[in-house]
Amino acid sequence: MNSKTNYNLLKAFTLAEVLITLAIIGIVAALTIPNLVQSYKKRVIETRLKKFYSSINQAIKLSEIENGPREYWQVLDSTVTFEDWYNKYLKKYLNVSNVKTTNNSERKILIYFLDSSMLAFSDTSWIFYPNAKDYSELTENNTDGENNIVRDKKVCGTKYFTFMYSNDSGIVPYGYKNAVYDNVEYIKNNTDIGCTKEPPSNERALCTLWIMKNGWEIPDDYPLKF
Repeated sequence: MNSKTNYNLLKAFTLAEVLITLAIIGIVAALTIPNLVQSYKKRVIETRLKKFYSSINQAIKLSEIENGPREYWQVLDSTVTFEDWYNKYLKKYLNVSNVKTTNNSERKILIYFLDSSMLAFSDTSWIFYPNAKDYSELTENNTDGENNIVRDKKVCGTKYFTFMYSNDSGIVPYGYKNAVYDNVEYIKNNTDIGCTKEPPSNERALCTLWIMKNGWEIPDDYPLKF
């Protein structure tokens, strides 16, 4: 086919036909791009959750070689200086980009990982942020937490995920040791801390456990958007 033939074919398309084609392309893009974005965000969260769970527990195991069984470690409670606990038991065994403490009454330790995720912990409550930028420190002048991601329970299960630590179990998803949470339907429907579409009375603390039970993959019927 010569260049003259190609030119004649191009001339065969009217402006209206070109505009219709572009409109169809735009509609298809509008329908597919949000799904692709959601899928990408889910994969990032899944990858970082799984990596965090593996690396933090591996750090604990390595620390036990030097510091003895974790059952005999200093208990994390209000009497402990959390910075000293972290420096003694975890610092040597984690690859991090930064560590700092909050300058308020919450006394949280913020551990920033190389993949842009972050862990905030004080005592037994450990909160993991797949994206560190989603954390906003509570200030003494903003005690209601209305615009604070840490206190915004509506984003539990999307922007932050709840874990718990004890010397007995190490770091596990919240509710892991409670037999009542073995039932996935209970996890999905519990009105207090269940992973429900509508915010429960407390927070969606069981979302992490549900994802873990699904092999660290966000379930197809997960009720929340990212």
